[in-house]
Amino acid sequence: MTDTWQARVSPILTEITNSSAVPGFVIAVARGIRPPEFLTQGADADGRQLSVDTLLPVASITKLATTLAILRLAAAGKLDLSDTLARQLPDARAAHYPVTLRELLSHSAGMPGDLAAKLAPYGPGLDWPALAQACLHTAPTRPVGARVHYSNVGIGLLAIVVERRSGRAFPEALSELVLDPLGIEGYLGGEPPRPVAKIAGDFGEHAGTAVEPVNSAFWRSLALPWGGLVTTADGALRLIRAFSGAPTGFISPVLLQEATSSQTTHLAGGYFPPLMWQRCDWGLGVEVRGAKAPHWTPPTASPSSFGHPGSSGCLAWADPDANIAWVMCGLRGFLSWWQTWANIGAAIFRARVSARYHVSRISYLVLRKT
Repeated sequence: MTDTWQARVSPILTEITNSSAVPGFVIAVARGIRPPEFLTQGADADGRQLSVDTLLPVASITKLATTLAILRLAAAGKLDLSDTLARQLPDARAAHYPVTLRELLSHSAGMPGDLAAKLAPYGPGLDWPALAQACLHTAPTRPVGARVHYSNVGIGLLAIVVERRSGRAFPEALSELVLDPLGIEGYLGGEPPRPVAKIAGDFGEHAGTAVEPVNSAFWRSLALPWGGLVTTADGALRLIRAFSGAPTGFISPVLLQEATSSQTTHLAGGYFPPLMWQRCDWGLGVEVRGAKAPHWTPPTASPSSFGHPGSSGCLAWADPDANIAWVMCGLRGFLSWWQTWANIGAAIFRARVSARYHVSRISYLVLRKT
C-alpha cells in the first residue's frame, strides 16, 4: 500500500530538476469526491521552500476562471452562449463580424493571439481598463469559424462581457461569480497579502526589471483575464473540478456537458508549432484531449479529458472517465520542459490503477477468509 502517486511522481520530478532546471513543484490530485492530496518538492526561483499554501502565478489557467464567470452568467439567463458580439459588445470592432461568445470560448473566432503593441504599450501606466479598450479596438485577423487560433484577445472580450452583464469591474465580478463561491484563495489585480512564488526562466526583454512578465507586482496589477490570476495549487484544482461538476449545483450538468464537449471537431489549429493539430478539439474555455499528439497528457488519458496549461509552467486537467483531476505547477516557464508533463500524468494514472488493484485484492482476500 506504499505505492502512492507521490512515491511514483517524486523521482520523476527530481529527474526534471536535474535535466531542465525546474527548481520546485507543487502538485495536487483529486480522485472522485475524496479530499485532494498534495506533493511539494523543492523551491521557487528565489530559493523559498514550497508548500501546499504557496501562491503561484497560474498564467492561462486564469482562462478557466473567466470561462466559469461566463457560464455562471449564462446559467442566470444574463447571456446566451450563442449571442453575437454585436448583441453583447456592439462597440467592439469584432462586432462587425459574425463572432459569437461560443467561438470566443473555443478560440475559433479568428481573433489574434495577443494585442498589437501600439494599442496597449507595455510599461508603467498600463492597466486593465486600457487593455480592455485595446481588446475592443481589435478585429479578427482570420476568417471566423475556420480554424482554432489560440487567443488572449478573445478572452479579454469575454471579460468585458462579464463586466457589462454583472455591473462590476472584472476582478470584482470574478470574485463574486467564481472565486468566492468555490472557496478559492485567488488574487487578480490586487497584490496578495503574502509573497508570490517566483518562476524561473526567460521572460524576454523585461526580464529582471520592475515590469517583468509573470513575476512582477506590475504584471499582477494588470488583472489580465487571460493570465493574471494568482492562487494556490488547490485553487487551480478547484477551478478544473468545477468543470467536472464539483461542487454540485455550481454549474448545471447540461451546461457542463456542453462546455467540456468539443465545439471544433472539424477544425485544425492549436497554440504554436509543434502544438498544432489537424483536429484541434476545444470545448468552451477548456481544451479537450481528443487524439492530439504531441501532448502534455499521457496516452492513458481519455480523449474526453479536458483542461488547460499555463505558460508559467502549470497544468490543470480532469479525466471524467478515470474520475481524477490533477494540477501540476512547476516553477519554470513551460517552454523548457512541457515535454515531460505527460510522464507526470502517467505516473499519477499508474498509481491510481495500482491502488485500485490493491484495494480489490484486499477485499478478495477478506471475502475468502470469511
